[in-house]
Amino acid sequence: MKTLTVALPGREYDIVIERGLLAQAGERVRAVLPKAQKLAVVTDSNAAPLYSGRVMDSLERAGFQCRLFVVPAGEESKNPSQLAQLWEGFMDFGLTRTDGVAALGGGVVGDLAGFAAATILRGVAFVQIPTTLLAQVDSSVGGKVAVDLAHGKNLAGAFYQPRLVLMDPDTLDTLHNNTFADGMAEVIKYGCIWDADFFDFLTARPSRRELTEDVEHILYTCCDIKRQVVTEDELDTGLRMILNFGHTLGHAYELSGRYVEWTHGYAVSAGMCAAARTGVRLGVTPPDLPGRISEACAALDLPTRITCSMDDYAAAIGLDKKSAGADITLILLDKIGRAVPHKMPRRDLLALLEETL
Repeated sequence: MKTLTVALPGREYDIVIERGLLAQAGERVRAVLPKAQKLAVVTDSNAAPLYSGRVMDSLERAGFQCRLFVVPAGEESKNPSQLAQLWEGFMDFGLTRTDGVAALGGGVVGDLAGFAAATILRGVAFVQIPTTLLAQVDSSVGGKVAVDLAHGKNLAGAFYQPRLVLMDPDTLDTLHNNTFADGMAEVIKYGCIWDADFFDFLTARPSRRELTEDVEHILYTCCDIKRQVVTEDELDTGLRMILNFGHTLGHAYELSGRYVEWTHGYAVSAGMCAAARTGVRLGVTPPDLPGRISEACAALDLPTRITCSMDDYAAAIGLDKKSAGADITLILLDKIGRAVPHKMPRRDLLALLEETL
């Protein structure tokens, strides 16, 4: 078992990584929610048949009265209408301020359930039980919860830290290869922005089989990096911005595919490669870096380029939460293992992207 503590004053919580942890969910959650009677468990149509039985049994053995809420799998469920359905369902269940919500699934479930927990009754306790690689290494840690709007992703949300994060690496064995690769884009990102040795560790293992042999180390390293960043900058006003390496342009690729053609990780992969090439053009990034990042992504069949119209670039950049007035802060690399914020006018970034189309 590996445990990390996110030491936010008054909102501390543990990240626990252990094989077979789903069967221990009840005792773990009971330890952090000793007074709760009811627990609303939010999952999706992919995770429910695989994991909900074990988790619900464990929670009920720990004395929780549970109700399962299953949403359709996919980004389309992360919307205000589905959020309102959860609110009403929680009220029908009789949830009170001393009860809680658990998210069992990937990033969509965690974002949606977390925002529902943050807003129902002005906030109830929230537990993350992520079951995908992307959710385990990234979205379940740090307290960002949100739903999508017609204008774009994650535009209605909050910072709301969980009380506990439980990661069972055994759940990764059920992932399709493309879903595993989707999470690996975020894993590669951590090496790019923070830890050059970790980047080299990953590139020395260019297959799912090799990576799976060291998956606990991968989960721990990524969560430890994010823990350090979030502890210093919970509200994303400084250091935490570096976690968005590849995301500014990646969000444009997600938009170009109308959030169906390109998953988040695939878009971030192409976004990191594009950001590296842009960094070279701006004189920030060494010329050899785009090739190294592209090679790491391509080894896992992740895209290194995605075609995008200028309209989609403009729409995504205009809505980017790192924008301030007419400027945007683009996250670039000045070497593997170190990210640097680069503030520039949005119009200059768009002009630079138009030259490369």
